[in-house]
Amino acid sequence: MNIDVLELGPMDNCTYLVSDGTDALLIDPGWDMNYIEHTLTQKKLNLLAVLFTHGHFDHVKDCEPLLRAHHLKAYLEEKDVALSGLPADVLHTYCGEQNFQIGPFAVHIIPTPGHTAGGVCIQIGDAIFTGDTLFPGACGRVDLPSSDARAMRKSLLTLSKLPEDTRVFTGHSYGGQCCSTIGAERMHNPFMRSAIKDEGVIK
Repeated sequence: MNIDVLELGPMDNCTYLVSDGTDALLIDPGWDMNYIEHTLTQKKLNLLAVLFTHGHFDHVKDCEPLLRAHHLKAYLEEKDVALSGLPADVLHTYCGEQNFQIGPFAVHIIPTPGHTAGGVCIQIGDAIFTGDTLFPGACGRVDLPSSDARAMRKSLLTLSKLPEDTRVFTGHSYGGQCCSTIGAERMHNPFMRSAIKDEGVIK
């Protein structure tokens, strides 16, 4: 499995192109669809699906033309549909934890509310795409509409239980870094460490 990191837009967003050499998935394509289309053409990839970690505008804003051009619907947790502003006919909505087989890709959706009510992390193989839930050494903001600090702590605790060698790919390259591992975050991320420490009292 190949993972290309496309850093696009003015907010250090990371779009991920997951491929097997023939077929591909896109995660959080929010900016510069022309560049994304060029990349797909250059790599001779067949786009099978688009998935969103959450519905904030900077992760979804320009994707509608791409979805229509490829006759695709994007996967988005139903609690973030209104937040996304996307029309219903370009969305494949679902609720809660899911497993999808999309071509050769086994996709596990892990609900991780906190940054938004419908935020999820997308696990494919040994990689997890955390959107704005988990960053290297940090977590997403919880002071926005539909954010919930208590839910974020639960979500960080959930992620902490994944295998330590799980590769983490985040929604922004804040500080120039968008990749980590669950093991590194368990050791160094103060927000995850706090959630682990308080596991018995997090409800």
